[in-house]
Amino acid sequence: MSPGTLTTMWGITIATARRHGYLGPMRELTRDQASRIYLAEYVTRPGFDKVVAVNAAIGEELVDSGVNCGPGLPGVWLQRTLNLLNREARLFPDLVVDGALGAATLAALKSVLARRGADGVRVILRSLNCLQGARYFDITEKRAANEEFFFGWMLNRVEIK
Repeated sequence: MSPGTLTTMWGITIATARRHGYLGPMRELTRDQASRIYLAEYVTRPGFDKVVAVNAAIGEELVDSGVNCGPGLPGVWLQRTLNLLNREARLFPDLVVDGALGAATLAALKSVLARRGADGVRVILRSLNCLQGARYFDITEKRAANEEFFFGWMLNRVEIK
């Protein structure tokens, strides 16, 4: 790539744009095209849309975390959290922690929310944010250059209510 070549537009990297069929210069990627890529990459493909249908706040947190940390991690974080809320497998069998948000994960989420209500939502959101914060610790301790971003990540990306 030549100096000054734009490799990101609307938060979409050139690699992601190419994966979604966009072949033009990044500076010409429209907001509408970027929105379609976001929807496909960070909502539909990881299955976060299915979680939004169960609980909007939890689904939106997964999407937000997926945009910032990659779409593969938030599903794993949700499954880990649900496994710790299943009362030693009395509510549902332990989930396979693979990030795939299929029928078993959705049923487990519904089970926890039916039992715990608004407090269940609050605990799941806090757990997801804790795991996201732990991710920032891990990647920053492994790569000193991330110290440049750590303060902002913790200030703006991790929210505990």
